[in-house]
Amino acid sequence: MSTLQTLKDHASHPVEARDLDWIKSALQSAIELEHSTLPLYLAAMFSLEVQNYTTYNLIRSVVMEEMVHMAVACNTLAALGGKPSISKLNPKFPGKGLPGGAEPDLEVALARLSVLQVKNFMRLEMPTFLLPPEFQNETYPTIGVLYSNIKKAIQKNADEIRSTVRKVLSSAPDLYSNQVGDNIGFTTIQLKENHPNHTDEVDQIIDGINEIVEQGEGAHSGDLWTHTFEDEESHYARFGEIYYGARFQDPKGELKLTRETEPQFFKGHKISWPQVTNVLTIPSDGYKAILDVYQSRHGDHDDLNAIKEALDGFDVLYTGIMNDLEAMWNGPAAESWPNFGKAVGAMTEMRVKSCFYIMRYEIPKDIVADLKSLYPDEYHYMSTYTDLSAPVFFGPRFINQNA
Repeated sequence: MSTLQTLKDHASHPVEARDLDWIKSALQSAIELEHSTLPLYLAAMFSLEVQNYTTYNLIRSVVMEEMVHMAVACNTLAALGGKPSISKLNPKFPGKGLPGGAEPDLEVALARLSVLQVKNFMRLEMPTFLLPPEFQNETYPTIGVLYSNIKKAIQKNADEIRSTVRKVLSSAPDLYSNQVGDNIGFTTIQLKENHPNHTDEVDQIIDGINEIVEQGEGAHSGDLWTHTFEDEESHYARFGEIYYGARFQDPKGELKLTRETEPQFFKGHKISWPQVTNVLTIPSDGYKAILDVYQSRHGDHDDLNAIKEALDGFDVLYTGIMNDLEAMWNGPAAESWPNFGKAVGAMTEMRVKSCFYIMRYEIPKDIVADLKSLYPDEYHYMSTYTDLSAPVFFGPRFINQNA
């Protein structure tokens, strides 16, 4: 089965036929899914005008852990003899659902921080026990359901998984893809005899998957806290804190957490709403139509040239990060850490490129007035996630030039 099969294909595959190839394919889809959350969260985070708010730190903490989740999926696939495919990942925005058809009701758009966008983020990280009934029949209604299917397949094929991992980890360097980051918090799979607790190889993989799900949704049904990993709020709870404007805390008494009682669990210390740059929701063409109209109406204006340079510069940087990540897992093992260093440095520069270059430039009001005719199929996203009655600014496009 191709590693680019959709999640829908994974779900339709008979349970009894979900073998090692199916598991590797599903893990590649998990990598694509985890990666797709990063532009969404970063676009919102970069839109904050002053980036020392509690809100900024909450979003940033989620972004950092999403990177860890992507790394865990990559390391697991590498330990199974698979090759994580990273350099050409290019999720499509705006649209519905995550890569491969997960959460098809979810509206995804690269947009500024807003109450509606935070609500979308909560839907993305939502635990199954809080899922509205109308979404429960979806193929993969939550990310946790995807990982639950992978876990079951791993447990069903435990003997083959264990022998495959032992073969891969006992092989010469560079024969298989690398695992990355065991000393900075990325879960790596080790031979049982080399593991600090002598944990079985299959159990290590299950623990890694549990880390992803628990940090996203919470430790178990009815709880939004990650007790095993870091002992902190889940991603869902952190976005809930932004949405409700208050810290998450259990109310006094025996109140059960449900969709109806959820607001009662966000009554802690107040979190003020930050100042946000009114960035235009990124159209699927990466502003091409807007830039063409800008050119035709205003000619080679200095601002237009600066805007193009800033947008292209960000995309070159983003593409370079994708190349570095590809090389981290699939290049020579001796070069893995230097590539990691380059990627981390470029990630810091992304914020500078976005906030101090791209978002300085306002989209001319005459072009904003024509957005409905320029983007008839995407105007809904623009008018929903951007205040078109106020000055509107450019934002980072996250275009992977390898795709």
